[in-house]
Order: sequence, then structure tokens, then C-alpha cells
Amino acid sequence: MVARPQLPGSLPRRSFTFSEGLAAGATRSRLRAQDLSIPSREIRVPRGKKQQLLDRVRPYTALCGSGCISHVTAAQLHGMPLPWFDDEIRTIHLTRPAHSAQARRRNVIGHNNALEPEEIMMIDGVPVTTPARTFLDLGTLLGLNDLVAVADFLVCEHDRYFEPPKLPVVPAETLASYIAGKRSIRGLQAARTAVELMRVGVDSPPETRLRLMLQRAGLPEFTTNYAIAGSPEVSPDLACEEFKTSGEYEGEVHKIPEKQLFDRTRDERTAARGWLQVKVYKADMRRGDAHVVDMFKRALRQHGWRG
Repeated sequence: MVARPQLPGSLPRRSFTFSEGLAAGATRSRLRAQDLSIPSREIRVPRGKKQQLLDRVRPYTALCGSGCISHVTAAQLHGMPLPWFDDEIRTIHLTRPAHSAQARRRNVIGHNNALEPEEIMMIDGVPVTTPARTFLDLGTLLGLNDLVAVADFLVCEHDRYFEPPKLPVVPAETLASYIAGKRSIRGLQAARTAVELMRVGVDSPPETRLRLMLQRAGLPEFTTNYAIAGSPEVSPDLACEEFKTSGEYEGEVHKIPEKQLFDRTRDERTAARGWLQVKVYKADMRRGDAHVVDMFKRALRQHGWRG
């Protein structure tokens, strides 16, 4: 058995084009060896090598010419929360100019759009739609709750004493202005609705879902990014100042021992300042909207709400 020669340079660790392999010094026969898979024509992928998404999509943009990564794939690169597990999304979304031939190759979903130059950015040499444009394109693919969760992710910012300041991916006013300036684009109406519903300071999609749930149930307004006065301040996920009721979504991170100690102190300070607290868990969300809404109604009524 003849041992295969090592692939040159960084090729053993990432996807690459056939031409790139030849230019690096690999022979044609080496590029046809069984240790390389061919997910799409002219592309080679070392078998059994885990790689970053950016390295996986790079050859597609190199072969596409004027195209860029967009839609779900761009959302993955930007770290946007999607209702699917990222690792399960194997297809790649590529957008080419409006009057170009649509990208047609295996494992690729092709789109044609008239993108402005400022709607495309480079990430380590790979052209990708900007976060704002990606959000707009997701308007054709996501339900409203999930689209609002993406908007909340993009505009989230806060400055709390117990953690480093969080800066927005896109400032809220910038995202709102961008969407307001668009006309006659698929998904635009969904994006406009999501922008109206987005709020600054939301840290996770379950928090978005919880906030929208309470709003649609007609409960008093629960605001985000609110600080209950005191020394130090308490920053609940949701707060209704009028009836001194706060809401907390307790996700997986709250199971960490250090976080549990922090949460206990937070709970004690919330109660000491005369606020009621509603803690919502994944199991509560699974029981349905009516169950969760009723939890908040009971708390609100204790502080005088008569709805």
C-alpha cells in the first residue's frame, strides 16, 4: 500500500477549490484521492476534519465570483439565534447580483438580489451580507417570534455593574432607519413588524418569547433594560414598574453554582425593595402560554392590578 503524500500548507485542515489545491502544489491524482470528499463540483474537503463554517464556505464564494454568503448562512456567521441547531444546517446560501445567473450547485441555495455595496462586508476575506441586511433577508424564512429574537440580539446593549458592558451588533436606531428606508423587498413587512416589537436589553430568545407572550395577553407593559433602584441596582429580565412585578427566565446558565449564588442575592434584593418576582423555567414554557401568563397575573394582582 502506497502512502498518500501530505497535502501542502493549510489544505489538510480546511475546504479548498481544486484550482487552489493545484496552485499549492498538489497533483491532480492527489486531489482525487478518497480522503477528500467532494460536496460540490470543484470543491475538496478533508474527510474527518472539523472546521469552522467560514472555512467551509470560503471555496463557494471563490467559485461564485460576484456572489456573497447570505440568509441563514450569513446569520450563522454573525452568531444570530436561529430556531434550528446551527450544526444541522448543511446547505449554503449564496446571493448574486439581481440580473446574474443564479448560483446552481449541490448543497447551495441560490438567491438573486440587488444589494448595495454597504450591505456586503468582508469577514476574513469572505464576502457576507451585513447583519442588518441578513436580518431583512431572514424576514422571508422565520416566523415573527424568531425574527424579533434576531432583532433583539442585534440591538442588545447594557451596562451592568456585575459584567462588562455589552455593545450592540447594530444600534437600535440604525437598524430601524435601515429597515424604514427599504421598499418593495420580500420579507420587508415582517422585518418592519419585528423592528416595532424589538426591545433593547434582551439577552436570549426565550426572553423575547416571554416578553411577546405577556404583551399579546394584554398585561401591563413589562420593560427590558430596567434597573430596580438600590445599591447595587437589580436588573431583571422584565419589569413592570407600575405594579412592582419583575420576570426572570431561568435558562441553563442559571444551573451553574456561581450563578445560583448570584441569583439568590438578586432574589433577596428584589424582595427587600418591595417587588414581586416571577421566575419562569423551560418546563413552564412547555406548559403553554396560558400557564405562564397566569403566573404573572397572580403576581400583578397582589400589587393591585385589576385586569
